[in-house]
Amino acid sequence: MAFLNCLKSTFFIWFLLLVACGNPSKTKKSTAEPIMAVSDTIIEKPIIVAANRINAYLPLLRDKKVGVIGNQTTIIFKSPSEDSKASIPYIHLVDSLLALHIDIKKVFAPEHGFRGVVDAGEKVKDGVDSKTGLPLISLYGKNRKPTAEQLKDIDVVLFDIQDVGVRFYTYIATLQLVMEACAEQNIPLIVLDRPNPNAHYIDGPTMEKAHTSFLGMTQIPLVYGMTIGEYAQMINEEKWIESSKKADLTVIPLENWTHESEYSLPVRPSPNLPSDISINLYPSLGLFEGTNVNAGRGTEIQFQCYGASFLDSTQYSFKYTPKPNFGSKTPKENGKICFGKDLSEIPRMNEVSLQWVIDAYVNSEDKSKVFNKSGFTKHAGTEKLQEQIESGLPEETIKESWQADLTKFKEVRKKYLLYP
Repeated sequence: MAFLNCLKSTFFIWFLLLVACGNPSKTKKSTAEPIMAVSDTIIEKPIIVAANRINAYLPLLRDKKVGVIGNQTTIIFKSPSEDSKASIPYIHLVDSLLALHIDIKKVFAPEHGFRGVVDAGEKVKDGVDSKTGLPLISLYGKNRKPTAEQLKDIDVVLFDIQDVGVRFYTYIATLQLVMEACAEQNIPLIVLDRPNPNAHYIDGPTMEKAHTSFLGMTQIPLVYGMTIGEYAQMINEEKWIESSKKADLTVIPLENWTHESEYSLPVRPSPNLPSDISINLYPSLGLFEGTNVNAGRGTEIQFQCYGASFLDSTQYSFKYTPKPNFGSKTPKENGKICFGKDLSEIPRMNEVSLQWVIDAYVNSEDKSKVFNKSGFTKHAGTEKLQEQIESGLPEETIKESWQADLTKFKEVRKKYLLYP
């Protein structure tokens, strides 16, 4: 996705400086006037993302050498007066900080890269950002954790990435490894919080320790109902980082947001999550990533449909043919007619649904083709789910087996919530 050219408007710089006065706090909310927010829910006050709370974090960056962990979602919304002058209502946070003379030394890029155009699972390369000239360090290539050498000239790390609240979405794994690296090198970490569009419920199987990976590094449910800032606090206080010390963590919270707030993302968080519907369905359809069934990659309705050439065509009225496109150079079932279901009109989900994975398994003409055992286990966090589906257990029975772990997690989660 293209971003605006480096900030030239002296008015906007003046505006940012005007609001950049205040005393920072680890978790306290500021009294700054709202700048801008994006929300589908009508509420008394607009939602303010932490990136727009400049007065809360700018003093922590002044006269410091800064490393930024970010991607295409690392944006700051423009003021209404600035928005009226341009077609895009935001600029990249890195651009705004450079305009404010913050000394950014380098940018660390997660899965999909700094500009968010790399396929899922494809390695991200080190390089130089063509727009700013800043060095780009990949956290999804040779190493997924910043090294001591990469951090040696950094005084503070700023983390700002939009999460979608699903355990196998790799940005929370990146967060955990960044926290670990900062703790080891005694470098303060600032997390700018953003809304989690799937924060309104908690559901799914809990990750088992034996199956932890980059798709799930801690024993949390598939959908954990926390913002990335809340989750950072949980990582730190529950001592989930492999370090004898906790990270020196500051979370800049949101304003005017609750876990029930609906939030429409202004920028797709990764190439194959193009809409609110795909993000909402991702916890359920993302389980297909551990199967040979296509979940919409190679179409324009990614994670809003599913199908495969080996599903019984007599059971489905919907069919499609995946082809290479943005975000998916080699989609599953590439060039094959897939039979399945279009879910793009499904109402907002409030739970993880297994009905579609079960449906695909039941209606597969060759059931041995459905699951990739290792991949499905990593996504589910347990071997039990595949076994339960293959044994024919109904969804209600499977979900009942999750409840004890979910209850236990909810009790721990309470300690770290920043929002009602």
